[in-house]
Order: sequence, then structure tokens, then C-alpha cells
Amino acid sequence: MDVTEDAVRDCCTDAVFERGETYLGEGRIREIHRVDATVTAVVSGSRQYDVRVDLAADGFDPWCDCPYDGPGACKHVVAVLLRCLDDLPPDEGDRLDAALDAADPDALRGFLRDTVATDAALRERFFARFGGPSTRSVDELRAAIDRRFEETNPDYYVVFEPIDFSEWFDLATEYREQGRDAAAAAVYRALVESLDDNMERVDGAYDHFSQAFARALDGYVECAAAADRESDRATDLVAFLDERMESGTSYLADQFERAATELREELTEESGE
Repeated sequence: MDVTEDAVRDCCTDAVFERGETYLGEGRIREIHRVDATVTAVVSGSRQYDVRVDLAADGFDPWCDCPYDGPGACKHVVAVLLRCLDDLPPDEGDRLDAALDAADPDALRGFLRDTVATDAALRERFFARFGGPSTRSVDELRAAIDRRFEETNPDYYVVFEPIDFSEWFDLATEYREQGRDAAAAAVYRALVESLDDNMERVDGAYDHFSQAFARALDGYVECAAAADRESDRATDLVAFLDERMESGTSYLADQFERAATELREELTEESGE
């Protein structure tokens, strides 16, 4: 997708566009890097915010860890996109490729092993990409997501700012790309459970959490339908949604009911009934 002023305006409100212009003019972009079409940056606001955009994606697929919960992209994302419009950062992709080509295979393997050995999230994505078994159950995944809620505002029960769930969405995507729908469904289920049980703690950034919940729920339905259509297993997959509809957050009940209906229909169509 071309980075044009019109394209940037299309992904945000007029007010946010103006604030993004101001941030760019004030020199608030502290770091900015590009590898292929992916741009990462650090933008200074009330604190330092991490920003990521994909210049090749429709709408730029923006992500920022700021608390903005309004429509469209935030001012930090807009500032980065406008910087790319005026002064596209150099592409480090060729340098990365050259370093990989020149690296000794054994040294590269050692570096990769040491890195994934100390990073559980990266290790799980590595297993997902290269066919290893999933090392974490739904309960373990759920516990990791719950910890993110605890760490976000450790002194208070209430969560005021968005939480970055991309680690788990990326993992689910990795599984889906490898055709491992059951593993992806487990990741989505962990996200659904944690978001449902922690939603009462949210006080701010409502759109962020609502969108994450809807994305996880839709992903669960799609992957559960594709993963296992044996009658007993299918019943369990739908039963999870039915149970959550009764016991989960009250204002999410309609979404669980919709998801359960969609999953039943998908499973029925596939079974030929």
C-alpha cells in the first residue's frame, strides 16, 4: 500500500491526524527502523510508546501500546506514517539477508538455540513454524495472559491501559499457517477465557479489549470448526461457548451465543447433516 496523505487520513480521524502532524513536527519520533515493509518506531508522549506499521498492508495494520481507544489509528501511529511519507527510513532487509548468508551455519544455529531457550514466546512460535509439538496447554497459555493483566497495573485491580496481545495472536497465526488448527484454537480459547474473566477489571481502552475479544472469539470458531469434526470432540468445542454464555461476563453473552450458533452450523455443514 502506498504511503500517501490520503491513505494516512483514511486510517484515522481528522483530529488524530492533526495531532500526529504535531508530534512529527515536535520531533517526538525517537527511533525508527524498517525491514522490508515493516516499520517499527519509538514515539515520545506521556511515556515512550512502541509503534509498528506494515506499509504493504491494507490500512497499514497499525499497532501501538498507548492507551488510545478511539476510532482508527492513534497519533503516534500517524506521526510514524507521516514520517514515512516525508522521509522513508532505509530498508535494513538487505543487510539482514547479507548477515544471514554470511553466517556460519553452526554459529547461527547456536545463536538461534540460545535465543529461543530464554524466550518462551519465541520458542513456542518456533515450534509452531517448524512443526514441533505445542509445549503449552490452554491453562498454561491462559495463565500467561492473566499475568499480563496483573503486570499492567500491579498496584491496582483496575486496568486502565491497553494490553499487547500480539504475542498470542501471532502464535495462533503461526499455527494456522502450518495447518495446525487445533493448536490455534487452543490459543484463541485461552485468549477468550482470559479476556472474558478479566473484562470487569477494564476501565478505559474499551474498544481495544472488545476488539481483541471479538478477534479471539472469531478465531476460535474458525479454527475449532476446521480442527476436529468428530461428534464427541465437536460437542466439547461448542459446549465451551455454551458454558461461557451462562457463566461469563453478562454483556458478552450475546457474542458467545452468536459464536456457538456459528460453530454448530459450521460443524453441521461439514458433517453433511
